[in-house]
Amino acid sequence: MWLITMFDLPVGTPTERRRANRFRKFLMDEGMGMKQFSVYQKYYQSRAQAEAAAERIGRAAPPHGQVTIVFITDRQFGMIRNYSGRTESEPDEKPSQLALF
Repeated sequence: MWLITMFDLPVGTPTERRRANRFRKFLMDEGMGMKQFSVYQKYYQSRAQAEAAAERIGRAAPPHGQVTIVFITDRQFGMIRNYSGRTESEPDEKPSQLALF
């Protein structure tokens, strides 16, 4: 199961910028990788793990702005097409089953 987190957060004031940066750092600390500037993704072994992560992310979301969390199966994720300009890029691969930290 893939978890994709997308967000649009206000950054007009120094406080808003700090909150947005803290949220990005939180996502990276959770092990999510940046797909695009406001889009982060991570593979989870089970739906339950992805649900627990989504709850943590929801609690960490800043008080203003939009945060969207999408659950995608491996099969759906495999159908994603990536382009760099007009050239199709290699798809992202899920990590191997055993990950040591």
